[in-house]
Amino acid sequence: MSESVPMRCPACRREHVYTAPSYPCACGAPVTPSLDGTAEPTPVAHRAWDADWVTVSCGSCGRRDQWPQPELGCGCGAVLRIAVAGAGSAPPPEPEPRGAFRPVTIRTARDAVTAAALYLRWLGYRDIRRADQRPPNGIGLAARGLVAQVDPTVQPASLRDVECLWLTAMTEDSGCVYFSLAGYAEEARERADALGVPLFVLDFTGTPQPVNGPADKLRGSGT
Repeated sequence: MSESVPMRCPACRREHVYTAPSYPCACGAPVTPSLDGTAEPTPVAHRAWDADWVTVSCGSCGRRDQWPQPELGCGCGAVLRIAVAGAGSAPPPEPEPRGAFRPVTIRTARDAVTAAALYLRWLGYRDIRRADQRPPNGIGLAARGLVAQVDPTVQPASLRDVECLWLTAMTEDSGCVYFSLAGYAEEARERADALGVPLFVLDFTGTPQPVNGPADKLRGSGT
């Protein structure tokens, strides 16, 4: 049964009664976050992926999954984040070992985007989609906590390309990664090293090759 708690907006002091939503567990049972009625709701000023999700246990099978963080929109315009009792107290599950990456041969620009998306999925990223913001060159991809740029042109990626990707990631509070078919200008590689931007070169077999330290680290650890 869904839980309801009274609360007051800290911005306008308006009273509300919030009812927690229920979500279907993989076992079929409804899962409802247990609300912390003693904690004050907090206004949402900036969006961050980790703060928008909460880990909740299923009361029937014990499975722990991530669900949207409970929020309430007040009439004054404030968005209030509702505290969940005991959320995320258990350690995250161990990641499953990755198998070998299966590339796709690159013949077109679309193949390059497909190869990059497959590689990101292999690294552990989910919900890969076309990015909302179009980059200056190439095609933008987005995943949970990540923005990526795929440059299938015959010109090496420039310093400006790397900096624009990094700035986009900063505004979205996420990580970033660059895939280029023609490699990178020397100043672009130096700037990427300084900013911690992983750089990959796409060979024609469709296998991204890391070209700097952050890319080596990302390939080794995944998400």
